[in-house]
Amino acid sequence: METQIEPSSHSFNRLGFMATLLVGTFTMSISQSSLSTAYPTLIADFGISASTVQWLTTGFMLVMCVAMPISPWMLNNLSFKKMFMGALALFDLGSLVIVLTPVSWGTAGFWFMMVGRVLEAFAVGVLFPSYQTVLLEITPEKERGTTMGIAGLVMGSALAVGPIVSGVVLKYFSWQSLFIFFMIVITVIFALAGAGLIQDVMERHQSKLDWLSVFLLLGLIGLMWGINQVGKAGVNWDLAATLLAVSLLALAWFVVRQLKLATPLLELRVLKTFNYDLAVLLTSISYIALIVTTIIFPLYYQGVLGVSPFVSGMSLVPGAVFLSILNPLSGKLADRIGFKPTMLVGMAMIIIGWGAGILVVSQHSLMGMLLCAMVIEGGNAFVMMPAVTLGANALPDRLVAHGTAVITTVRQVLGSAGVVVATMVLTNVTNRVGQSGVSHSAASLTGFRAVFSLMVLVELVGLFLALLLKDTKKKPN
Repeated sequence: METQIEPSSHSFNRLGFMATLLVGTFTMSISQSSLSTAYPTLIADFGISASTVQWLTTGFMLVMCVAMPISPWMLNNLSFKKMFMGALALFDLGSLVIVLTPVSWGTAGFWFMMVGRVLEAFAVGVLFPSYQTVLLEITPEKERGTTMGIAGLVMGSALAVGPIVSGVVLKYFSWQSLFIFFMIVITVIFALAGAGLIQDVMERHQSKLDWLSVFLLLGLIGLMWGINQVGKAGVNWDLAATLLAVSLLALAWFVVRQLKLATPLLELRVLKTFNYDLAVLLTSISYIALIVTTIIFPLYYQGVLGVSPFVSGMSLVPGAVFLSILNPLSGKLADRIGFKPTMLVGMAMIIIGWGAGILVVSQHSLMGMLLCAMVIEGGNAFVMMPAVTLGANALPDRLVAHGTAVITTVRQVLGSAGVVVATMVLTNVTNRVGQSGVSHSAASLTGFRAVFSLMVLVELVGLFLALLLKDTKKKPN
């Protein structure tokens, strides 16, 4: 039996609530994006390879993907205040494990450190879909675009703040200090949440946790791992193919089970709503453009322009700042003129950015490429968060939590697949052209142009989908 529990009815400080929620999630986002700066130090301290240290990011992503679909059940069955504070406490515990990791243990110490990273990832995976759901819940529909735009500003700026924070901390202190910094901020947010700035604002519908569905979600780990093996050298493809097959079967079973259960872990029937399906695809396609920009552009800066890794990393900051500035403006624009025109503007900007890159890539101009990246990321501001809001508006309130969890999970999977495909195209085209006798520089430029052309085609699909959007009036409960 489902038991409905009304949320806390007394008034609360909405601004304080939003600030506490966003700062906590923002700090977790920085922890996800800034760790790569410490990779060279970690490789030296633990005596591990570059492929091993990558598990700090890859493993984080895998666990996060499994945690995301569980968030709707947690929102429906737990007090949001307890859920939020529990996630903060889990993140703090994971950070503490990392800080206390004995470097003298070598490789064993690194895997001990991974335990802390897994705890952090689960906390982030639970909160990432949840914070969007809660913000949508406490915001009137006509103001949702603006609110999600502000959320996009805060979360988008993590791309710019992450490398700056980690760069400053690591310049003067040890890598452990980076996690101590995260712990201090999260502990302060925990205290503010406990003091009353976070309230239980969500309705709850008690149900049993379907552990079989949770187990089947492990198929996401196998799928994401398999995607990340494509294009790598020395992969045991017998093992990889077997794991991929088992993972796909597990995910197929998960989908069938969700459609048969009266109270599923993740309500996949949201995919029967046309506008919502378009929102899922649009936010994923825009995320592919964003994540590929953060991977491919630094490769161009270092491989073709010959700049240092530091300059390459800092070259991402202008685009991230532009994305952050435009996010709240895009929200207001969506509230004023509608989601369809706003997202058409965004998709057009992304296409123009990648298209201009095809021409600029041969000019060896750092400034020109920075401008292309800024246009792409600026366009992303007009698509990603508006698409999340559009998807929520296309669903009844009781399904918003499930809708945001599906969007976030699909976006993560397709984003990772986009990075793999873009990297494969760059490597294979560069190698094939290089074998014809042209210089490595010329071959590299051909590879980058191929990636940029591919991205134009992908984003043209997004533009077509945006043209299919229907009226965005809220569905009744």
